[in-house]
Amino acid sequence: MRKRIAILALCFAGAAAGQTFIQMTDPQFGFFTGNKGFEQETANFEFAFAAANRLKPAFVVNTGDLVNQAGDAAQIAEYKRIAAKLNPAIKLYNVAGNHDLADPPSKESLEKYRAAFGPDYYTFRVGDIAGFVLNSALEKDASQAPEEAARMEAWFGAELAKARQDGVKHLIVFQHHSLFLDKPDEPDQYFNIPSGVRLRYLGLLHQFGVKYVFAGHYHRNAEPRDADLEMITTGAVGKPLGGSKSGFRIVKVTPDSVTQKYWDFGDLP
Repeated sequence: MRKRIAILALCFAGAAAGQTFIQMTDPQFGFFTGNKGFEQETANFEFAFAAANRLKPAFVVNTGDLVNQAGDAAQIAEYKRIAAKLNPAIKLYNVAGNHDLADPPSKESLEKYRAAFGPDYYTFRVGDIAGFVLNSALEKDASQAPEEAARMEAWFGAELAKARQDGVKHLIVFQHHSLFLDKPDEPDQYFNIPSGVRLRYLGLLHQFGVKYVFAGHYHRNAEPRDADLEMITTGAVGKPLGGSKSGFRIVKVTPDSVTQKYWDFGDLP
């Protein structure tokens, strides 16, 4: 326990040493019971936000599947009720997941998501970080909204170029689906981005020197690489799969480095 406390204390050392953020993913209200209730998701998410308030990161990113059933008013209301408990000094950035949209996403489902949660792709700046939030459901399958997918991809390239021109030290991408789970040329499957789109996005990331992509969707952890790019997939704050445990990831950013660790709820001091 003392070792865990010491590690966590180092993660949250003073602002002069860098910044810390928390990545949560897949609270997915309704998943435990097949949309019959969300008592367990409520307990997990309230615990996670209480921990965030205690740890005082610069911001929290929730990388998608905020709810289990797109457009469900009760699930959305419960997510927002708990999210409102986050200390106002800690900014919350939401990311669209496939369960937050129609699958595949349509113009109508995108409009409904934006009305409920805000933009589905955007950038933010915090200190040495330029954050790029993408709607990976448009990467996964753009068949019902091809214009939206093309617009996002063009926007992404332009925003990367702008951040690089501005001299931002760390360009970090947040999306729901992982680009890959094992290796960049792996076969297509449910939990990754199709290879054609994957290669285009990897090309953009390498072109502009992006070294970190944070995702969820998998409900367990994976940390493969493509050269100097780390594809960090984080286990669920809600229902875990594959022997994982519910928790979140703590990320420490200094001018020279980005270090991170996934913490099971039971390991948080």
